[in-house]
Amino acid sequence: MQRSDLADLTVFAAIARHGSFRRAALELGVSTSALSHALRGLETRMGLRLLHRTTRSVAPTEAGAALLARIAPALAEIAEAVGAAGAFRATLGGALRINAPRSACRFVLMPLVARYLARYPAVRVEVVADDAMTDVVAGGFDAGVRFGEHLAGDMIAVALGGAQRFAVVGSPDYLAGRSHPEGPDDLGRHLCIRQRFPGGAIYRWELEKEGRAVAVSVDGPLIVNDQEMIVQAALAGLGLGLVFEEGVVEHLASGRLVRLMPDWCPSFPGLFLYYAGRRQIPPPLQAFIDLVRRPEPDLTATP
Repeated sequence: MQRSDLADLTVFAAIARHGSFRRAALELGVSTSALSHALRGLETRMGLRLLHRTTRSVAPTEAGAALLARIAPALAEIAEAVGAAGAFRATLGGALRINAPRSACRFVLMPLVARYLARYPAVRVEVVADDAMTDVVAGGFDAGVRFGEHLAGDMIAVALGGAQRFAVVGSPDYLAGRSHPEGPDDLGRHLCIRQRFPGGAIYRWELEKEGRAVAVSVDGPLIVNDQEMIVQAALAGLGLGLVFEEGVVEHLASGRLVRLMPDWCPSFPGLFLYYAGRRQIPPPLQAFIDLVRRPEPDLTATP
């Protein structure tokens, strides 16, 4: 079966059903000459005459009638499937799978997902919190979330929230009787809460001031693999932690944590939603991209 056979079979069925080239052309939205050309091509490939044609009537041959009886149910089922696919887009059902770091899920992604599901309740969203550099295509995800420097060049990226910033923090209990660190060299005199990445490496604290960037191998008795655990350990007085600023705003405001070395923690480009470039983006993903690109206005802001 050639690629053109299905289209030409549709043409044959329409002509046979209407008994008229003109009415079939109106249904299919093409010219009668195009239908005649398609039918001749089909008959030539099959080596059969499928329709008797006179100036006054069109009727299936015996072979054409037998063929029509077999293909009509299949063509009707295909049309129904295409219609169902269109309804799927219109009602926006289906599934959306997103892979994202734990911190991105907490601070940025989940509020967006809540708004998305309120707008499109028929979609089933799955969010996988994952700090590894997972290949979202191989993993069967529709999209992922990463910081800009970790994006592959062949991915399409959409900014997800604003700039981010780290904060070096410690509890008042831990800092009592200790000098506050002023720069990276002072961290060697402090207990620091370390973080291990999924690949096994211990994170080196990335600090920067006035264009000078350093990566410090800190030391301390506790290693964890999650930012929230670093915050909890810092609150418990187990040492200094390097965490995302957004995760400790309330603790800093209440005085439960103290910010240190702020001039060594400049802001940097934030998170991006990324996905493989495809001509036909699945409707649930397209709707999520639209939500990210056109955030709702802040109605609480004063003019």
